[in-house]
Amino acid sequence: MSAGQASPAASGSVRGVPADPVRALQHALYRAAKADPGRRFHALYDKVCRSDVLWRAWVAVRSNNGAPGIDKITLAAVEEHGVTRLLDELAAELKEGRYRPMPARRVYIPKPGVRDEQRPLSIPSVRDRIVQAAVKIVLEPVFEADFLPCSFGFRPKRSAHDALQVLIDECWRGRRWVVETDIASCLDACSHCSSVNCLCQNRPSGGAGISMRRPFLLPVRVRTALRSPRLTFCKTAWRETPSARLAW
Repeated sequence: MSAGQASPAASGSVRGVPADPVRALQHALYRAAKADPGRRFHALYDKVCRSDVLWRAWVAVRSNNGAPGIDKITLAAVEEHGVTRLLDELAAELKEGRYRPMPARRVYIPKPGVRDEQRPLSIPSVRDRIVQAAVKIVLEPVFEADFLPCSFGFRPKRSAHDALQVLIDECWRGRRWVVETDIASCLDACSHCSSVNCLCQNRPSGGAGISMRRPFLLPVRVRTALRSPRLTFCKTAWRETPSARLAW
């Protein structure tokens, strides 16, 4: 089954609302979050289990053509097994609360611009990548409504090239100073929470918030500060490891 086959949706749109049901869902979530910055979303988990959302997630995973995870199951093997069959299995596990992420496969790749230094890369299994992509589809429009125009990193339809263009434009306006800061090996040496784990304090709440974080919480718990600009209310953080399973 080709990844190019999109989830079933009628062509055309009505009054600016996308006919694609997944896009319509994202538009609705974005508008709700934008209209009320203090709103907490209590019912999002069921959206991840939707067949059209899972299918769109599979399309994104397949188009990325990534490597297999720790279970060594490739994208081709998934297609041979049956994409619809796998998505139905994932939907059932999610709805029944049986879904658990597998450990990520850890590999090391050369670090750009640094000689003789490598960067750790964790590769989740295909099934976990599908669930993560589905969670991203649902959560992204909610948090996207909170971002400022000056933010470019890891946002839809934005890239480092767009940020560079802003610098060029400001240079033409007479700006002459650029301040660049970075934390060396931040995720290597210190504990961290995923953006979803931290931002859930302000958006998704209750059981839905806990469930939405599960695909991003990976084994090995480490201590961290009780309060900080990015780790508010996080007494523990979860880091990736290929050697243990998440006990939840």
